[in-house]
Order: sequence, then structure tokens, then C-alpha cells
Amino acid sequence: MSPALAALPLLGPASLLCVTSLRPSTGHRRPEGTLRFSRWATLFSLLLALLACLLAAAEGAVTSPLLGYAGMGLSVRLDAISCSMFLLVAFVGVIVVQYSRNYMDGDSRQGAFMAGLCRTLAAVMLVVLAGNLVQLVAAWVATSLALHRLLVFYPERRSARVAARKKFIVARLGDASLIGAAAVLVATFRTTDIATILARAQAMPVDAASATLSLAALLLGIAALMKSAQFPGHGWLPEVMDTPTPVSALLHAGIINAGGFLMIRFADVMLLSMPTLRLVALVGGFTALFGGVVMLTQTSVKGSLAWSTVAQMGFMTLECGFGAFAIALLHLVAHSLYKAHAFLSAGSVVEAETMPAFARPRVRIMLLSLLLAMAIYAGLGWLFGVFARHQPAVMALGAILVMGVSMLLSSALYGATARRLVIETLAGAAGTTLAYFFLEAAVTWLTAGSLPAIPAPDATGMLIMGLTIASFAAVIVLQSLVVRYNPRPAWRAARVHLANGLYVNALFDRLVGASRQDCIRDRDTTVV
Repeated sequence: MSPALAALPLLGPASLLCVTSLRPSTGHRRPEGTLRFSRWATLFSLLLALLACLLAAAEGAVTSPLLGYAGMGLSVRLDAISCSMFLLVAFVGVIVVQYSRNYMDGDSRQGAFMAGLCRTLAAVMLVVLAGNLVQLVAAWVATSLALHRLLVFYPERRSARVAARKKFIVARLGDASLIGAAAVLVATFRTTDIATILARAQAMPVDAASATLSLAALLLGIAALMKSAQFPGHGWLPEVMDTPTPVSALLHAGIINAGGFLMIRFADVMLLSMPTLRLVALVGGFTALFGGVVMLTQTSVKGSLAWSTVAQMGFMTLECGFGAFAIALLHLVAHSLYKAHAFLSAGSVVEAETMPAFARPRVRIMLLSLLLAMAIYAGLGWLFGVFARHQPAVMALGAILVMGVSMLLSSALYGATARRLVIETLAGAAGTTLAYFFLEAAVTWLTAGSLPAIPAPDATGMLIMGLTIASFAAVIVLQSLVVRYNPRPAWRAARVHLANGLYVNALFDRLVGASRQDCIRDRDTTVV
């Protein structure tokens, strides 16, 4: 493949940016032109994403020539990582833009909203396609600024302004960290080309990494943590609920994944600093547990989905901290597709939430479910050769999968009298586990030339993995006991504190100068 062909995907964000010039951001002209061209621009981007995947599959990884000077400009890096992310963003973009045509119908600023969506999508595409650090940093900052305008699309909503203000502060900290990391990488490797930096980092032994590269890895980790709403900078994400639903879908299904993408893209650099990976694993694991527990106490659909995103981003960060970057990429794609569907179909989620609760848990049923989940995992894991790899990180993540499958089984076995229901549940659990192993093997094979192998953990890494498994087990037990202890006053009091995120946001509210009235969501805001 000619390197010049690799630059074709740039036509995707270019077409989206052209949509923003069809209509000024103010005024009340009819937006038919913007609506029509936004749909065609997203479909064109999706077509380019499919073409990019075919080119990369046929010819391998390649970087296009730089459209600029002295390492500054536009270039495209086509490999398994960028192609999968480009395809994901383009696909989500098509759905969100089409949904927005009906969602915003009749709004006097519909054209400006569609233009803002296209502007944000273009910036995200430039991030995932970036072949050089200058483009990556510029598009990273542009994504945040474009999203900020969408978050305050209805400026009369006080809570939306407060949440956007918090997001703005956290984003600037992440931007500063990424700029610092880029400066260190350029000073160390004397180039802005991402492929060259990764190749040189991959050839460098871990024990030979300099303090400057460790600093670069740390700054990359901080930038990723800030972008992915990790504790304690997570507070803005559950509060961004007063924006239009398409913005929530785009945020939770695409933009929030930029932090994970950053660590996956620079996996070779991250592996040069094991302390940074340990820090990332600890923060991600705690965020996953914290978000998962708080999610159980939410009463609104969007609130529950938002805290679910916090937990899922924490789990993806934990995977990166373990060095399982391929599994993190799979998690990123799967979560994006699920969360886009969840936000855009929030009405049907309400129906699901009104289903009757399960009966009180029994220890016998819980143990039986755990044994069945372990048997399913062991049998399928043996077929896929998981135990022959001797990778503790994969085994640790597998233990968490077993816990999740056991909860799926126990929820159906409580009071089940129909044999058909039990058989269907077992088949569903086996199918879920089989899909995990198959997709994990597929993504590992596809990214073999783009991502490093999972490193062998040291004693500290093994300790963190053990602590992670024990913590997730404790949360599973807590979740099982919620039904039993829910009527008790102590649990009701604890539920109130958990529903408010243990008031971590209170300090942040004071930092941004938000009053108590500003923090109360507008009563006329719907949840769908």
C-alpha cells in the first residue's frame, strides 16, 4: 500500500468540519442543509473507516506522509488500534447524528447543535488517527473544547454550567499533562512521529529506561486518568445529565474512551515505567469498585448509566494497569457500543428497571452459582489455552469474569422452578464466557503487531492483583446482601451517603464556586 493512501481517512473529519461552515452558530435559518450534509458526512466517514480497515488488513501498519513542516501537521497512523477506533467513532457518529435529527426537531438551534456534533466527531477522529504528537495534542484539546460547547448547549441550566465548569478544570489538567508528556517524548526521541517513538520504546529494555521516559509515562497516565473521569476527578461525569441525550451518548460511548485509547496507543512507553502502571491499576480498580457501589443506589436512569460508565472506565484502566492492553481495547469497543444503545434507548431501560426484584439470596445458591461459573470458565479456558499462557493478569481478570457470571446464574436460580429457565440461564452464561474467550483471542491476534505482550508481574503486581480480586469479591457479596439488609435503618442511611458519592464532589463544588442552588438539577429536566 502506498503511504499516501493512508492519508485518505483525513477526508472523514474534513467532511465533518465542512458541515460546520454551512450555517453560522447564531441566527435562526432553516437547518435543512446542515441536517442533510451531516448525515452524508458521517456515512462518508464510516465508509472511509471500512476502507481503512481493509487497507490495514491487507498491507499492515503504515503511517502517511506528514502534511506539514518540521514534524508539525497532519498524518495518519493506520494499524489495528487506530482502525478499530476510527470504525467505532464513525459508527457511533452515524447513529448519534441520525438520532439527533429527530431528537432536536423543532428546536430553533438545531442546526448549531448538529454542527457542534460534527465538530466534536471530527476532533475525536483526528485523535484516534493521529500519526504525530502535534496532531494528537491539538485534536485532544479541540475535542475537550468542542464538547464543552455541547455541554452548555442550554446555558440557562445552572447544573449543566457547574458540571461543564468541573469538566473544564479536569480537562485542562489532563491537557497540561499530555503536553508535558509530548514535550518529554520529543526531547528524548527527537521526533514527533508516533510510530518511530513506539518502535524505539519497544526496543528499549525496561531496566534501561531513563527517568525522563518514566516521567513521560507518568504524565501520559495522568492525562488518561483525567480524561476517563477516574477518582477523584470523576465528579463531573455523573452530573452532566442536563445536556441533550445525543451528547450524553457521544460522551459516554466515545469521548470518555480517549483516556484508555491514549494508554493503549502508547503501551510501549507505559511499559517502561512499572510504577506508573501500578498507580494506574490502583486508581482504576478503586474507581471501578467505587462507581459500581454508587451505581447500585441510583434511582434515575441516566444517573445509573453515568455511574456505570465511571465503573467501566475504572475497570478498563485497571486492565491497562495490568498490561492487558488488548483486553482493554476489546473492553473499550464493547462498552462504547453498549452505552450508546443504553443512552439512546433510555425509555426502554425504564421498563427494565420496573421488573420485580429477586428474592433474598441464599448462601447455598450463591455457592452453587460460583461453582458453576468456575466450571464453565475452566472448561472453556482450557479449550482456548488460557491456562497454558501462564499470564497472571489474564487469570485475575478471569476471576472477575467468574464473579460476574456467578451473579448472572444466581439471579436466575433464586426461586427458579422451571427447568427451562435454569437451562437457558446456563446456556447464556456459557455463551457469555465463550464470547469473552473468543473475542479476547481475536483481538489479541489482531493487535499482535501493534501492542506488546502482557508483562510478567513482580511481587507488587501480584499483590495488587490479589487485592483487586478480594475487593471485587467483597463488592459482589455486598451486592448480594443488599436485598436482605435494605429495610434496616443503618443500610438506608448508608444508601443515602452512597447515592451522593460519599460527598467527594462537595470540595470540588467549593473549588469551582458553585452554590448549593447551582448543584440542584433543574426540576423540569427529563431523564430521556
